[in-house]
Amino acid sequence: MLAVAALAALFVGAMCAAPVEFTVEKGSDEKNLALSIKYNKEGDSMAEVELKEHGSNEWLALKKNGDGVWEIKSDKPLKGPFNFRFVSEKGMRNVFDDVVPADFKVGTTYKPEE
Repeated sequence: MLAVAALAALFVGAMCAAPVEFTVEKGSDEKNLALSIKYNKEGDSMAEVELKEHGSNEWLALKKNGDGVWEIKSDKPLKGPFNFRFVSEKGMRNVFDDVVPADFKVGTTYKPEE
């Protein structure tokens, strides 16, 4: 019974998740990724964003710059497609798989599949 309740809560939480969009910004290349992240949840905003490269088990933290762009800089080429995990200021958590492709284009907005 508890397992059913937990699954129902996860399902409802996923259905209520606010839409998220990832736009690749200037300065992004094979070793750097800069993203404007649009999180459509009134009164809430992104607190933490992490990226996981294709084939990796490690989550890497993105840093928010003064312009509100989330960035990650690497010494080696980043391997996409990229998964993202976030926590909002109000505690909403979510993971999006394979959102930004390996051959991303600057200026393009990517949306997770629902």
